[in-house]
Amino acid sequence: MYAFTFERPTTVADAAQKAGAGGKLLAGGQTMLASMKLRLSQPGQVIDLGGIAGLDSIKREGDSFVIGAMARHNQVAENAELGAAFPALTDQAAHIGDRQVRAMGTLGGSVANNDPAACYPSALLAVGATVITDQREIAAQDFFQGMFATALNDGEVITAVRFPIPKRAAYMKFRQPASRFAMVGVFLAQMADGDVRVAVTGAGSGVFRHAGLEAALKQSFTPEVAAKVVIDATDLNSDLHATAAYRANLIGVLTQRAVTKALG
Repeated sequence: MYAFTFERPTTVADAAQKAGAGGKLLAGGQTMLASMKLRLSQPGQVIDLGGIAGLDSIKREGDSFVIGAMARHNQVAENAELGAAFPALTDQAAHIGDRQVRAMGTLGGSVANNDPAACYPSALLAVGATVITDQREIAAQDFFQGMFATALNDGEVITAVRFPIPKRAAYMKFRQPASRFAMVGVFLAQMADGDVRVAVTGAGSGVFRHAGLEAALKQSFTPEVAAKVVIDATDLNSDLHATAAYRANLIGVLTQRAVTKALG
């Protein structure tokens, strides 16, 4: 690693001030620390958010759950109230990475990093979640802006994410076996008003919704209907792990499985 200073603020305002001056925020560190060890990242100042009380809370507010940015993956996975009302989200968290990653990785860190193969962004996009920062609230549809790109301003700090509770939902992931990131992941949600949203991760340059699957499943929420939707591979990733055509097929198959799982 290159030399850097380490700060541990106790308030969001102090963290935001330091980040605005050029420091890099540290949440779980599962991406940032690895990049620093490989000398791919060279922050002069690292600002650890772990000293700020209250950022790891998980609480229900009406028909939504508000989950703090510093909530670890295993906290999300093991929260009984969340699991009873929104089991698709706890199930997703329980299958992120390995035990060490789940013990250290955070919701806010994953959302802010916006890795194109990360799991959480698909959950946010599928249920129409809201990212809460120290400055404003940002709809998930506006927050994710492409590979590792978000709507966050310099110095802006994510404090929580508000998840509306869907009527039914499911997440299915085909894992890359070494990293356990999603080669393709599909988060399917049917909301209380009947709206159906299908969010895909791992297949493109960033998380995205699939309009064709959504339109079909709004008409009939069945795996048979999902199977009839043609998935265009034109803009999908093709790499050493899978071709674009293979990923297109996975989107269709995983959506069918997600529908079946959501229906119980």
